[in-house]
Amino acid sequence: QLQLVESGGGLVQPGGSLRLSCAASGFTLDFYAIGWFRQAPGKEREGVSCISNTGGSTNYADSVKGRFTISRDNAANMVYLQMNSLKPEDTAVYYCAADRIGLYCDLKWYDYEHWGQGTQVTVSS
Repeated sequence: QLQLVESGGGLVQPGGSLRLSCAASGFTLDFYAIGWFRQAPGKEREGVSCISNTGGSTNYADSVKGRFTISRDNAANMVYLQMNSLKPEDTAVYYCAADRIGLYCDLKWYDYEHWGQGTQVTVSS
């Protein structure tokens, strides 16, 4: 059974950092592009960052450029999102998702076939 599980969320003060992890089971991530998305209450799902299957291509939403870094370890079947200089507006449930067309990636949620259950990130003093 294909499964993605996010972890690493929590409560952090503004200016702090968190690292989210996305673990895959039941399939290998080698061929998949992986995206991170987030959704805050009352708001639409937003693409945050994505990485191609080899890690050679990444994309970031303008709102997180320079603060977030996506990376992957295909040997470990893991993808990470390092989030620095967090702001209250980063508060949301964060999801990782897998797109079997892995040579490139985009931030369109409807291109992704497999989704995790999400992890809550709250940025507040």
